[in-house]
Amino acid sequence: MITWELAHLAHVELLTPKLDESIRFFTDILGMYVTETDGDSAYLRAYDDYEHHSLKLTANKHSGIGHFAWRARSRESLEARVKAIQATGLGIGWTDHECGYGKAYRFRYPDGHICEIYFDTHKYKAEGDMQSALKNTNSKYPARGANVRRIDHLNLLAKDIRAFSDFQFNVLGGRNTERIEFEDGPKGVWVSVNNKTYDLAITEDHSGLNGRLHHLTYVTNSREEVLIAADIALENGVFIETGPHKHAIQQTFFLYLYEPGGNRIEIANPTSRLILDPDYETVVWNREERMKGQAWGLKTVESFHTRGNPMPEELI
Repeated sequence: MITWELAHLAHVELLTPKLDESIRFFTDILGMYVTETDGDSAYLRAYDDYEHHSLKLTANKHSGIGHFAWRARSRESLEARVKAIQATGLGIGWTDHECGYGKAYRFRYPDGHICEIYFDTHKYKAEGDMQSALKNTNSKYPARGANVRRIDHLNLLAKDIRAFSDFQFNVLGGRNTERIEFEDGPKGVWVSVNNKTYDLAITEDHSGLNGRLHHLTYVTNSREEVLIAADIALENGVFIETGPHKHAIQQTFFLYLYEPGGNRIEIANPTSRLILDPDYETVVWNREERMKGQAWGLKTVESFHTRGNPMPEELI
């Protein structure tokens, strides 16, 4: 198994039928910055994201995910993973990366999600009023909205969890930190490529569609700020699907919202959990354990299991 050739989840492109409203959500409600606009797309970053962007918003007739990206740990790691991807037949090819990143290699996961992997990057350089008072912070604390600090993880839906996870671990790399396993097979898999507890999660899709999004997550500095984010959402008419609460899996303190384009967004604090154990063993949750609900016994809302982006009716 390949473990350490991916560095981290780099960025995610979300599709939105309400581009201007989505931009305002991520800037005014989450506290992110717009670094560039180009045609029907806007590029945004949280204040301590080190790259040019961690989020791309693109105008589209329906919601969902356009693509997401991994940054490799080195040019050698990039070349090795591209070779492995090409051997599966799921490769699309090299492309000039957006916003001056350099070359990126595009491919598809088994369920159809489009992804890219790259090493050369475009690091954000704060200037003027964007500079932080602290030289070890990538840009100024926004003091606006939820003040999210950085991108954290992505949750995707897939019909065949086993095929998705086999591709992830055997072709791209990473370790399976936690997993939901029922009698008839896996229902969810959590992937870490560094010392974080996870960068990517894959959960089962029952819609019959391919390549769908469950949610994208940005983190705050504390659990208290997740509670403040809930008040901000309430005062601004933002729909709260569930939370604030604590997940049993991964122990993240969370709040699920919907941005105006219809995509589910999580604002979360992962507490202080890191995976430092070099021979860490996957935590496996069975059906009985999952039926207990979240960490403090709250049952997961039904829409969390049934809603993904795009929804079938959006594609009619």
